Amino acid sequence: MDILRFATAGSVDDGKSTLIGRLLFDSKAIFEDQLEAVERTSRDRGTEYTDLSLLTDGLRAEREQGITIDVAYRYFATPKRKFIIADTPGHIQYTRNMVTGASTADLAIVLIDARKGVLEQSRRHAFLTSLLRVPHLVLAVNKMDLVDYSYERFEEIREEFTQFAAKLNIGDLTFIPISALHGDNVVSRSENMPWYQGTSLLHHLENVHIASDRNLVDVRFPVQYVIRPQRATDPAFHDYRGYAGQVAGGVLKPGDEVMHLPSGLTTRIAAIDTFDGPREEAFPPMSVTLRLEDDIDISRGDMICRPNNQPRSAQDLQAMICWMTDTPKLGPRSKLTIKHTTRTARAMVRDLHYRLDVNTLHRDESATTLSLNEIGRVSLRVTQPLFVDDYARNRLTGGFILIDESTNTTVAAGMIVEAH
Repeated sequence: MDILRFATAGSVDDGKSTLIGRLLFDSKAIFEDQLEAVERTSRDRGTEYTDLSLLTDGLRAEREQGITIDVAYRYFATPKRKFIIADTPGHIQYTRNMVTGASTADLAIVLIDARKGVLEQSRRHAFLTSLLRVPHLVLAVNKMDLVDYSYERFEEIREEFTQFAAKLNIGDLTFIPISALHGDNVVSRSENMPWYQGTSLLHHLENVHIASDRNLVDVRFPVQYVIRPQRATDPAFHDYRGYAGQVAGGVLKPGDEVMHLPSGLTTRIAAIDTFDGPREEAFPPMSVTLRLEDDIDISRGDMICRPNNQPRSAQDLQAMICWMTDTPKLGPRSKLTIKHTTRTARAMVRDLHYRLDVNTLHRDESATTLSLNEIGRVSLRVTQPLFVDDYARNRLTGGFILIDESTNTTVAAGMIVEAH
């Protein structure tokens, strides 16, 4: 059974937490004691209905303010698929949380209040979704019950958002009218909107095709750990040498010819091992251990690829980055640690080309620094070569994080645009 990772985003009070609560409740994915606690809290507040948003608003500050602050992860499953939900905040000052939640998502749900229509925040979330190359976008027009389930209102919002989305790089866009509070079109089709001919939200999540979203063309295997059993009781394991990691791209099979970077030496895959035993093939996002036919000096941070399809070995990077900390600000000559796949190196910011206004998409080329939650394009110089692809081609080998050397804090997330 495959796993769909999806992120929810939207303006404040658009009903993200209520929608997730409704998905969990209607798909029978919550325990009785959780439901009792939510019902009790709802009664204590004098609410006439069970406030399902309390299922995901976990922090005390969130419950007091009635908003989402941190990225809340929830897990549930149906007979067709497993799901990991990232409930991301709507406020502009939590842009970094949205970036964190959506960076690994296969699909994003952007909620829009049917009464308010497409807001600045809706546009910002759609832009961040396209910037992070989330393959599928669902625009859920919520609170349809408050506009009398109006077909005309839904069409207005769909038309306005479609015009805006034409400026962005969005591969798959779906519109679904819902009422998270009453459950219309969330898990089952609604009788209140007979004009809507599409599927319910859960049906769409269960059936959206994500297998082809992974890069199955370019073989990329960053080595995370070299496995050498120290006290193997089985004599067969005395000479065992395996290279563990997560497949970042392509399909690997025993007998395939592969190349090791940075040495450039070639060999063949002898076997693919997993916790559940040997496998005949490995593909993203599987974590496996490769055994090779020849003894090559391989260590953490190295890359295994195809001889005729190699990532670029680069020390000069052009990247879009989201700055994630109050202090320090990012500026030219900032020195940081870069972590790319399993390789770590030191990096210096050579130039800040522009700061991007995520609301208007305007480029401010006069900017000299990036502050918390700001996004910009930078040039980086790295102390040792990294084996990279463009982020648009591979999100794993095209993404990186920047770390403050003095505090060991992650200060930025980056997406490679060019490398040389």
